Amino acid sequence: MRAIGLALRQLKYEERSFRRNPAAAFFTIAFPLIFLVILNVIFGGGEIDTGERVISGATFYVPAIAALTVVNSCYTSVAMSWVFNRDQGVLKRIRGAPLPAWAFLFGRIAYTVILMIVLTVIVVAFGRIFYDVDIPGTTLPAVLVTLAVGAFAFCALGLAVASLVPNADAAPAVVNASILPLLFISDVFIPPDAGTPAWVEHVSSIFPVRHLSEALQTGFNPFETGAGFEPVHLGVIAAWGVAGLIVTLRFSSWEPRV
Repeated sequence: MRAIGLALRQLKYEERSFRRNPAAAFFTIAFPLIFLVILNVIFGGGEIDTGERVISGATFYVPAIAALTVVNSCYTSVAMSWVFNRDQGVLKRIRGAPLPAWAFLFGRIAYTVILMIVLTVIVVAFGRIFYDVDIPGTTLPAVLVTLAVGAFAFCALGLAVASLVPNADAAPAVVNASILPLLFISDVFIPPDAGTPAWVEHVSSIFPVRHLSEALQTGFNPFETGAGFEPVHLGVIAAWGVAGLIVTLRFSSWEPRV
């Protein structure tokens, strides 16, 4: 019970640390909203008239931004913060403290997931208020499961990449270089069209970003008649998460690398 209390206290510390950095908090919240507005300005939200109902075109941009939120919160932030804390000696001191390692990881990752959920809700609410986006109904369970699997996978991948980054100076370059190209070819920033080369489609289908985006697209699709689950996409995302977990357990370090 004491260890659980320490884990919950670490979670509270992570929340307080985020709240006491208003500049970081503001831009963390504003970042996905800015991209949602940009996508609608560049590609045009418009309306889709099916004859029976009119759907806002922005409905199909919201899941892309939700995927971006998962990646940014659970991959980029986790990887960056882990490397910085490792090189500053924070992780080494925590490792030698009474706080169990799992409690520290629980607090950090749990708050990351909570923040991701809050940001996703904000994005959906923003889309609903300003772009008349449809909110998932019968497919909501599928959206939640997809977000949960995505959070697990990208947190594990973030820790895995952090274990391979040599130092804090290299972290921004390595982390961004490993994810930004995928965001551009995985139906997140730029919707695919008929002019997209086939090899780009094949490359993007290997990595989990494309599968996360397409699984969320199904969950948010107002024309979806089923439950909205995408077993193949979820399986690929989960497989990447397991691979990331294995790499983390094998190579992750709590001490600065010299």
